[in-house]
Amino acid sequence: MSVMRQSMMEVTDKEKINQFLHHTHIGHLGLVDADAPYVIPLNYVWFGNHLYFHGASEGRKTRIISKNNQVCFTVSEELGIMSNPIPAKVDTAYMCVMIFGNVTLLEDIDKSRDVMQAMLHKYVPGYYEKPLAKSHLERYVSTLGSKTAIYKITPTAITAKENKLDENVRFTPGRTIRMDM
Repeated sequence: MSVMRQSMMEVTDKEKINQFLHHTHIGHLGLVDADAPYVIPLNYVWFGNHLYFHGASEGRKTRIISKNNQVCFTVSEELGIMSNPIPAKVDTAYMCVMIFGNVTLLEDIDKSRDVMQAMLHKYVPGYYEKPLAKSHLERYVSTLGSKTAIYKITPTAITAKENKLDENVRFTPGRTIRMDM
């Protein structure tokens, strides 16, 4: 693993990283398809120090993973834009986490149900009155005819970086350079 160039922005607080992964909604799965990159936006859940996502049990993603299970999963969130009278110093506040690891298909139906239940709690908390039935996962087939597959990323390295928002210079509509002089 290479050293982070902007080390002053590195986040090493594991609890902060965990909280970030629990509350953000979209991540990007990076795969290598032969000699070309392939990146897909996905819903995910951080559960038991592993990252899980679901998708079709067939298709390009599945074919790539079967040939090369090394992945990078990136989650980022914009926290605001910071204005500056010097155009080159206008900046974006953000936090991002990159998880490097290996992805495997989750075969255990009980674990798959637990993961999908965690996803439901994350994305639609309190919506369902009953826990997800194991039989739902066993029977569910999408409108395109493929079964749902649950994938697990086992991290080999996790990096995080944050450019903190300076509220004093947060850009909001109507702000002009005259306000910053």
